[in-house]
Amino acid sequence: MERQVTMDSSSSNVGDTSDVASDLMKVIETVGSYSGFRVTQRKECLNLVRRMKLLVPLLEEIRELNVSGSGLDSLLNLKKALLGAKKLLKNCSYGSKIYLAMESEALTCRFHAIYDRLSLALDGIPYDQLGVSIEVKEQVELMRMQLKRAKRRTDTQDMELAMDLMVVFSKDDERNADIPILERLAHKLELHTIVELKAEKTAIGKLVKQRGGHSETMQQIVDLLVKFKQIAGIGETVSLDGPVSTRTLQTCPSPLIPHEFLCPISLEIMTDPVIVATGQTYERDSIRKWLNSNHRTCPKTGQALEHLSLAPNFALFNLIMQWCEKNNFELPKKDSYASSVNYSAEIMEEISSLVQNLSSSQPNVRKDAVVKIRMLSKENPENRIFIANNGGIPLLVKLLSYPDSNIQEHTVTALLNLSIDETNKRLIAREGSIPAIIEILQNGTDEGRENAAATLFSLSMLDENKFIVGNFNGIPPLVDLLQTGTMRGKKDAATALFNLSLNQANKSRAIKAGIIPSLLRLLDDKNLGMIDEALSILLLLVSHPEGRNEIGRLSFVETLVEIIRNGTPKNKECAVSVLLELGLNNSSITLAALQFGVYEPLREIAVSGTNRAQRKANSLLQHMSMCEHIP
Repeated sequence: MERQVTMDSSSSNVGDTSDVASDLMKVIETVGSYSGFRVTQRKECLNLVRRMKLLVPLLEEIRELNVSGSGLDSLLNLKKALLGAKKLLKNCSYGSKIYLAMESEALTCRFHAIYDRLSLALDGIPYDQLGVSIEVKEQVELMRMQLKRAKRRTDTQDMELAMDLMVVFSKDDERNADIPILERLAHKLELHTIVELKAEKTAIGKLVKQRGGHSETMQQIVDLLVKFKQIAGIGETVSLDGPVSTRTLQTCPSPLIPHEFLCPISLEIMTDPVIVATGQTYERDSIRKWLNSNHRTCPKTGQALEHLSLAPNFALFNLIMQWCEKNNFELPKKDSYASSVNYSAEIMEEISSLVQNLSSSQPNVRKDAVVKIRMLSKENPENRIFIANNGGIPLLVKLLSYPDSNIQEHTVTALLNLSIDETNKRLIAREGSIPAIIEILQNGTDEGRENAAATLFSLSMLDENKFIVGNFNGIPPLVDLLQTGTMRGKKDAATALFNLSLNQANKSRAIKAGIIPSLLRLLDDKNLGMIDEALSILLLLVSHPEGRNEIGRLSFVETLVEIIRNGTPKNKECAVSVLLELGLNNSSITLAALQFGVYEPLREIAVSGTNRAQRKANSLLQHMSMCEHIP
């Protein structure tokens, strides 16, 4: 239970600096106990809590020194700022997930206002009068710099989440009840298990009372909760006219967990499976405890471990998540912040030393540092944040141009791993990395080229970077990798080109670079298994006049019809969408498709295809009816 802190901000003349410092430490202790921050604000909340904890040494010194009459007013200003932060964090920990997602932009403004208040309060503290040590003043200065950087950073909004919310709340959009959209939204908001839905019901009930009852917004939130319950198989109604229904939630019997999903050490289902040197998989926390106890063997096989690196087992994790979703099984939650707080001081010290070695005059020391940073940046989010906070990104960007292809390969891969963090994406691009990454894409090793393409994809998740990559002529070497690369290289190039082609100017660049013949070859080569990727990019390019002119050749129309007839459901959906776009702009293509026998497969898709495929198929059939007067 949250500890109660009795602090009346109106009692500004009561107590001394020692009392106020003690009260502020209790506030920081309280926010440190919050858990379950909502996914839409989680990163901001964890960062704010971490920054607040940086104030503890300052407050401890003030409490112990207890310099009478000095700085009381400034501490009271700090108290008001921290109480405001506590209120915001509590709301993000216990509030309605749906409401907080709807108000995401407003919440960002509230965080920035808190940063302003904290900065002003820290600026007004008379550190010398209070006898604060130089070391603590430096730590406070670090926090003030972080607050200023935090205000400048605006994490890219989750566009898929924002669009899905717009769709489900729209009365006019026919997709507002689409099961795939609702399922995706439920998973993104972490509202797909009975426990999560029950907690959300309670949070909405409190929100309704706070806002004085019924409103259109509240009704939208309740309606969406009902839809989430329906797709979770919970038949329960929610009313705004009183307390949320207390009908008993029906649970499914616990399924038998496949043994390969269990950690060999803890015998519990794995939430973070990692692979050790012998190829065996364990839960990360369990194998770390084993290794921290000075064991250097594989627990399952008894073999000596050649190295102690842990590689995430993404394939197994995805299988576990699919099984959990299918069986309505909730994975045990982990306190990500607690693990961050308990983060190994030894690892932190190692990272600081490695970052310093990036600028070593000795090539071997520099290369060893890059390789180790590449490994550490792959392991977990804490490493990625700590490497960036220690100034690793600017030094790595400089090494992209180092005249050694192996160092270039390790460096671009390290930056790829670091770019998983949204803030790092901006930092990497701001350091002028993109031209050097494009150079590696053109002239690097095979693995260097592949990872350069993947890095451009990651960085281009931010819209401003899409423009930069296109402007620095990054699209032609991606098209070349799509044509000539390894299987993995082709896939990395395809994902990067898809993302970049969301920018209108880049569509023209890709077409001029010869992307369309390359995509058509991917459609013809069934062994590559890249039909989905090729069709998805073609669907973007077909909206461009130059793209339509080049795509709309008869041989391609015949290929589309074949996919509509025999492809996977996703293949058919994309192929119908491309054919519709082509046909609406050129009736001769529609007539050619009819001659190739598209009509019957289209009628079948209009009845049994995916929701989107059905809509597109019906639109195409109507268009064909006008062209050919088909009854």
